[in-house]
Amino acid sequence: MRAASAIIIAAFAALMIYATSGLPVPGDPDAPGSGHVSQYYIEHSMEDTHTPNIVTAVLADYRGFDTLGETLVIFTASLACVLILARRIDRD
Repeated sequence: MRAASAIIIAAFAALMIYATSGLPVPGDPDAPGSGHVSQYYIEHSMEDTHTPNIVTAVLADYRGFDTLGETLVIFTASLACVLILARRIDRD
């Protein structure tokens, strides 16, 4: 069983290394993510969102639904933890 687990883990690690080999180097100005989208956010965030902070404008306005989804996942996980721990305290 250990040999099968080791083979699965090695295959998964090889897959992850292969998948990340095509990613651009962090900070690369020629990367696709550093193209027109980020430049648009930098140039138009104040007039589009009326928020002086670009990070807040991107997270709250441009990617609002994505941020809401992430917040919902974190809220659901924390609620589940609270309910599990509260139930365990009641049993003791």
